[in-house]
Amino acid sequence: MEERSEEQVVSRLLELENTGQSERRARLRGERFLVLLHDPDIGRSYVLRHGVDDTEGAEIPEGTEFEEYRTADVAQQAFELALDEARRAGELVEDDSTDDEGDFESGGAEIRDLYADQDEDELTQDPVISEEDE
Repeated sequence: MEERSEEQVVSRLLELENTGQSERRARLRGERFLVLLHDPDIGRSYVLRHGVDDTEGAEIPEGTEFEEYRTADVAQQAFELALDEARRAGELVEDDSTDDEGDFESGGAEIRDLYADQDEDELTQDPVISEEDE
């Protein structure tokens, strides 16, 4: 397996987080986050600390750091320890946070307008059923 650079690992971890694949996520003071992630492609787990990305993915947030673990159990223990340290230091804002998660430009399905004139997405309609309704 090819060795990845630190920047490649961080980019992958942020991608996993932005697509809602984090195991746990805590918000820290100063718009920072502590995240537990598992990369299914390589079978490794990570504890990631990062700030909010104001560049829409152009740059990795300043002060981003991660620790890599061979098993999910060890990563879970490390996450709990880091969470306890943040709590004791008064840094923990929210234990289970989805604030600033996801990138609407690159991930997920399009959100349909609440006031759309159709209830169903044209791409998911069955033409046979649709003809019967008419």
